[in-house]
Amino acid sequence: MSTMTAVPHRTRYLRVTLTALLVAAVAVAAPFYFAPFQVFQLTMVLLYAVALAGLNLLVGFGGQISLGHGAFFAAGAYTAAVMLDRFDTGHLATLPVAAAACFLLGLGFGVPALRLRGLYLALVTLSFAVFLPPLLKRLEWVTGGSMGLTVDKLEPPAWSGLAEDQWTYFVVLTVTAAALLLARNLLRSRVGRALLAVRDNESAAEVMGVRLSLHKTLAFAWSAMFAGVAGCLYTWVIGFVSPDSFSFVLSITLLAGLVVGGLASLYGPLLGAAFVMYVPSVAQDISEAAPGVVFGLLIIAVMFVAPTGLAGLASRVPSVAARLHARPSALDRTSAPDRTSAPESRSEPASQPSAIPTPADPAPVDAEPVGAPPRTEKE
Repeated sequence: MSTMTAVPHRTRYLRVTLTALLVAAVAVAAPFYFAPFQVFQLTMVLLYAVALAGLNLLVGFGGQISLGHGAFFAAGAYTAAVMLDRFDTGHLATLPVAAAACFLLGLGFGVPALRLRGLYLALVTLSFAVFLPPLLKRLEWVTGGSMGLTVDKLEPPAWSGLAEDQWTYFVVLTVTAAALLLARNLLRSRVGRALLAVRDNESAAEVMGVRLSLHKTLAFAWSAMFAGVAGCLYTWVIGFVSPDSFSFVLSITLLAGLVVGGLASLYGPLLGAAFVMYVPSVAQDISEAAPGVVFGLLIIAVMFVAPTGLAGLASRVPSVAARLHARPSALDRTSAPDRTSAPESRSEPASQPSAIPTPADPAPVDAEPVGAPPRTEKE
């Protein structure tokens, strides 16, 4: 029995390993095949995937709602920009500082959000995304005001032999892979199981010993940390930050991308990041007058086709294909005549009497001839 169980496990492990190696090979070869602008788009997809991975921890696995994720994204971007512009630090040194700063910011924001849920929590997080851009404009001596800050981009070392866009892509790819691996391990740890328990049933989780306040606050903190890392990568890639780049529309777009990609899915952030990056440009090409209308219609179309997101649609394709493949054979079996039972149904014994008497078959009574004398007891 154990051998039969181990064989599917080995097959699944081998399949996952081969898929991961194939994806890694494609990701490494991509910057050498595509044009510089397309490499830039792929880099943006990767950093958006980091932000959506953090939002997935809070919304998909934590069961809470947040419309202010773009504010944490902006906090990480401005932390890196201020360090590069004011203090002239290295690019790599800004990454842990932005992550730690946004973690503390999310921790502080998660404490007052403990007493809120549903629509009220969504409104509070949305207010954070609304008032942050005007605040950044007021702090002109730090953030540069409405003009923003311009910083240097990542420069490839001489030994790499890579162009600037290729080197930036590989650096962002490395950080993205580490962030997604961290999110995966976090969900498989005790903290991740506690988040799932809180999402499914808070009362049952509390009875089992899960501290609701601690894990809800940590969900906000981890989510903000991933958003801060994505914002830092944004500063490295773009080389410019301004308050108008981080309006509340960014928060709504990130949430829509996560829902389209797939909530509570490890692959949903990648699919949602591709949706956030490419669909607005497609909408702009379709209608330059109203790209927002086309973007909204595309979201509705995707939600109609895949209610559980693109990740759920991709997981249902093999089962649907197997079901369609098995359906013709089932129909053939039901429509084929039963040759073994056919002769028995057609032939009936001739000597078998009928259960219901008819005029042709009179009732079996002992009739006497007319005029015969009555029978005696001896007869």
